[in-house]
Amino acid sequence: MLLSIILRGFIVGLLASMPPGPVGVLCIQRTLSKNQRSGMASGLGAATADVVYALIAFFSLAFILEFIARNSLIITSVGGLIVVGLGVKVLFSNPVIQIRRNRAGKTNLWHDFLTVFLVTIANPVYIFFFIILFAVFGLNTGSVGLWQSSFMIIGVFLGGAAWWFLLSFLVNLFRKKFRPRHMLWINRISAVIIILFGLAAIFSEFLNFRIDGLL
Repeated sequence: MLLSIILRGFIVGLLASMPPGPVGVLCIQRTLSKNQRSGMASGLGAATADVVYALIAFFSLAFILEFIARNSLIITSVGGLIVVGLGVKVLFSNPVIQIRRNRAGKTNLWHDFLTVFLVTIANPVYIFFFIILFAVFGLNTGSVGLWQSSFMIIGVFLGGAAWWFLLSFLVNLFRKKFRPRHMLWINRISAVIIILFGLAAIFSEFLNFRIDGLL
C-alpha cells in the first residue's frame, strides 16, 4: 500500500515536471553553459516549489486557493516579470566568461536553485495541474491518511527530481560538442524563448482580466 502511494506520487511529480516551459529551458541552458550540477540545482528548485503546490492541492487549502484566485493578476504578472528578467539576464550573459568561472569553481548552485524556485512558485496554475493529477491517480485525503500522505509528497519530489536529473544528464552528454560561438547562440535562443514565456504569461492574464471586466 505504502509503496503504491509513493509510486503514484512519483508519477505525479514526474508528469508535473515534464511539460515544456521556462524552467526546462533554464535547466538546459544552465547545463550547457555551466555544468550538470547547475542544471540539476535549477531542477531541484522547481521540484521543491512543486512540493509546495502539491501540498496545497492535496489538502485543498481553500483560503490559499481563494487568495490566489483574487490576486491571480498580480501573482502571474510578477511571475511573468521574473521570467522576463531571467531571460534578459541570460541574453546579456557571456558563456565564455561563465565557462571560465566554472573551471575556477565559482558556480553558485544556491543562486541557480533559488531563481528557479521563485519562477516556479510564482506560477500558481501548477496547483490546478496537481489537483487534476491527484484525481487521475486516486490520491485524496479520503484515500490517503496523513502519515501516508507524507510519503506521497516525498514521491512527488523524487519524481520531479528524477526528471530534472535525467534532462540535465542527457543534455550534459552533448555539452562538450558545442564551441563558444555555439554557446552564444544557444544563450540567445534560450533567452528569447524564456522572455516569450514570461510575456505570454503576463499578456494572457491581462487579456483574461479584460474579458472578465467586459462580461
